[in-house]
Amino acid sequence: MTPVEADTPRLLDVVGLTASYGHIAALNPTNIHVNEGELVTVLGPNGAGKTTLLRALTRLINCQGQVTFRGRNIASLQTHQIAESGVIMVQEGRGLFAEMSVRENLLLGAYSRRRTETQLQESLDKVCELFPRLRERFDQTAGLMSGGEQQMLAVGRALMASPKLLMLDEPSLGLAPRVAVEIIETLGELNRGGLGILLIEQKAPLALKLARRVYIMSSGNVRAELAAEEIGSHRDLARYYFN
Repeated sequence: MTPVEADTPRLLDVVGLTASYGHIAALNPTNIHVNEGELVTVLGPNGAGKTTLLRALTRLINCQGQVTFRGRNIASLQTHQIAESGVIMVQEGRGLFAEMSVRENLLLGAYSRRRTETQLQESLDKVCELFPRLRERFDQTAGLMSGGEQQMLAVGRALMASPKLLMLDEPSLGLAPRVAVEIIETLGELNRGGLGILLIEQKAPLALKLARRVYIMSSGNVRAELAAEEIGSHRDLARYYFN
């Protein structure tokens, strides 16, 4: 831990988190943390336990362990209560309401927040500043949008909930390289604005451009915690993936 990190308050602190699917262990005792205003990425091959980690943090699967968010124990909360506390996840697959319009999907993201019409409009405007294409397609059915536009909508909907910690599972999956870079760069902009981000990503070069720290997972275990600059090549990653 660097002196700077030691002085930075922890946003999320996870100790001994385990998870299983039925009788099959999917996440062995895991310790991670995200500091206030930090972007942390979790890298690893398919089946490493990355998605399971996020699902455990949001109580979507059976899990045990200590999870503290902004000094509050949230381990016993239900999924919707965790979201209300400020931990918002963008799942792999986006989870949009395909038959609803872009605007309707965005407004659903703010459902747990009591806001005036003026405040809602301000939130919509901020999202559309980040993703101008969403404003152009406000009345379009979400299911008819391109994959990149759908991912923008999924992130935008999450932002409507005013997250304190935004967790994303493979936001670049299935996207054209140019669109993937655009979305990742937008996450960087949000992070520079102070938003804490926990990013699960297969495309290591994209994630490493933004991350301050990296956790490397393999076979349900965290194999290493590194500063992002310590990873210079795919060979560096493979050394942890397979050892």
